[in-house]
Amino acid sequence: MDPQPPPAAGPTRSRRVTSLEILCALLVLALLGQQWIASWLDAPAVRTGATIFVAVCVQALPFLVLGVLISGAIAAFVPASLLDRLLPKREAVAVPVAGIAGVALPTCECAAVPVARRLMQQGVPTSVALAFLLAAPAVNPIVLVATSVAFPNAPAMVLARLTGSLATAVVMGWLWARFGKAAWIVERALRRIPEPDGRTRWRMFFETSRADLVDAGGFLVIGGLTAAVLNVVIPRAWVDSLGSQLVLGIVVMAALAVLLALCSEADAFVAASIAGMPLLPKLVFLVVGPAIDVKLFALQAGTFGRAFALRFAPATLVVATACAVVSGVVFLGGAG
Repeated sequence: MDPQPPPAAGPTRSRRVTSLEILCALLVLALLGQQWIASWLDAPAVRTGATIFVAVCVQALPFLVLGVLISGAIAAFVPASLLDRLLPKREAVAVPVAGIAGVALPTCECAAVPVARRLMQQGVPTSVALAFLLAAPAVNPIVLVATSVAFPNAPAMVLARLTGSLATAVVMGWLWARFGKAAWIVERALRRIPEPDGRTRWRMFFETSRADLVDAGGFLVIGGLTAAVLNVVIPRAWVDSLGSQLVLGIVVMAALAVLLALCSEADAFVAASIAGMPLLPKLVFLVVGPAIDVKLFALQAGTFGRAFALRFAPATLVVATACAVVSGVVFLGGAG
C-alpha cells in the first residue's frame, strides 16, 4: 500500500508589525541613544520648533475633539430628513445660509473638517458643507471677540474680517456648486450612513467619534510638524521689513497665514504684534489663515482625498486673498 502524501500546508500568512511593536522599538532606541538625542534637542532651532509644534497641537486638539464629538452626534442623533427640512431647497440659497450658520458654532478650523464630512454623509450638498467648513472657524463669536481685543484701535477690523471670511465661504461654496465634481472627493467621505435605531445610536456616536479623532489626529500631527519647521526656517526679519511695500506685504502675509498654521482663536494677536505692517495685509492674514493653511491641507487631504485638496486649497487661497483685499478697501480705507 502506497504511503499517503503529507497533507498540503495551508497558505502562510505574513505576520504584520503592529504599532505597539513599533512604539516599543522606538522607546528602546530612545533609551540607547538618550545622550545623543539630548544634545541634538539642545539646539535653539530645535527647541523653538518643538515649542511651536506642541503649541499648534495643544491649541487645535481641544477644538478637534469638539469637532469629532459634534460629528458623531450628527451621525447618530440628527436624521437626514431634519437637515433636508432646515436647509433651503435651492443650493445657491443654502450656501450662504450654511455660511451664516457658522456664527453659531465656535469651532477651530480643525473641528470643522470632520463636521463637514459628516454633513456630506448625511446628504447635505457638498457645496453647502464646504461653505460651513470655511465659515465656522472664521465668523464665530470667539474669533470676532479676539479680533476686537487684539485691535482695540481699529474696530473696523472686526467687521472687515467677518465680511471677508463670510464672502470667502459663500464664493467657494458657489464655485464648488458650479465647477466641483464628486469624483474629486474620496468615496468614503461621501458614503451615506444608515440611520441607526434607538438601541445603537450611542454606540454609533462613540464609534464615529473615535474613528474621526484617530483619522484627523494623525494629519494634525503632520500639519503641526510642517508648521514648526516652516516657523523656524522663515526669518522674522523678512516679515518686519515689508511695512512699506503694500502689495508684497499682502502676498507675504497670505503665504505666512498658510505656513504658520495658527489657530483662528489666536491668530489676531499674532497679526497685531507684527510692527510696521499696515492693516490690510494683516486682514489678509486673518482671512486666509482659517480658510487654508498647512495643517488644514493635511486634514482635508486625509479626510476628502488628495485630488480634492490639490484643487480646493489653491482656489481657497486665491478667493480668500481677493475677498480680504476687497473687504479691507471697503472697511479699512485701503492700506489702513
